[in-house]
Amino acid sequence: MGLKIYDFISNNGAYGFPSPRYYHDGYAEEKIEISTKTASYTYKGHILDMFSAIDLSCNQLTGIIPAGVGNLSEVRDLNLSHNYLTGPIPSTFSKLKQVESLDLSYNHLNGRIPPQLTELNALEVFTVAHNNLSGPLPDMKAQFGTFDESSYEGNPLLCGPPLKRNCSIGDPPETPSAPSGREEHDFIDMGVFHISFAVSYTIILLGIASVLYINPYWRRTWFYLIEKSSKVCYFFIVDSLHRLPCFRRTI
Repeated sequence: MGLKIYDFISNNGAYGFPSPRYYHDGYAEEKIEISTKTASYTYKGHILDMFSAIDLSCNQLTGIIPAGVGNLSEVRDLNLSHNYLTGPIPSTFSKLKQVESLDLSYNHLNGRIPPQLTELNALEVFTVAHNNLSGPLPDMKAQFGTFDESSYEGNPLLCGPPLKRNCSIGDPPETPSAPSGREEHDFIDMGVFHISFAVSYTIILLGIASVLYINPYWRRTWFYLIEKSSKVCYFFIVDSLHRLPCFRRTI
């Protein structure tokens, strides 16, 4: 049976599939260039009968990634980078047991990276850089213990090793019973505080005004203190201004 090759590379979002090309044993060797493992390689000859890859990069694809892609168990390279894909990464990708390179970078994917991906024991290259992913990273075991920060860069909401951001910083404490109780008692409603302060201030002013209105002696004493305080402030300001060099020159 001859080899069937589909070329999806840089299709610019065109609808439909390109026409297949058939090559049989004994014919001239066919060359095909595939972007895999963060580099481009050219394959030719009979190795194409044993190599399965899907490269849909740079196609302006939109929408979510179908869960059925995870059923392509014989795929060794899956490149969906540089598109406009949204939604979560399907957990069915854990079925891609033969995949060696998985590139989902430069999309708009969100949600958590499925922890089931640690089951991909053949995975050598993995990158989800520059998406909107969040939450803790999969455990650093098996192949995921070999991936560094560059695989996750451009996702500020991701946390956990190998990233420097600790997931415990943004998470609520596991036993907040005692602190939360104190916080509830110490919490002050600022709206109620402002209203009570204004009411108290008004009552004090009304009380002072009532005392001054009823008692002539306290009224005279009050105005005498105000007059004396005003004179003291006036002479203090004038004396201070005369001490300034710039004020002396103007005189």
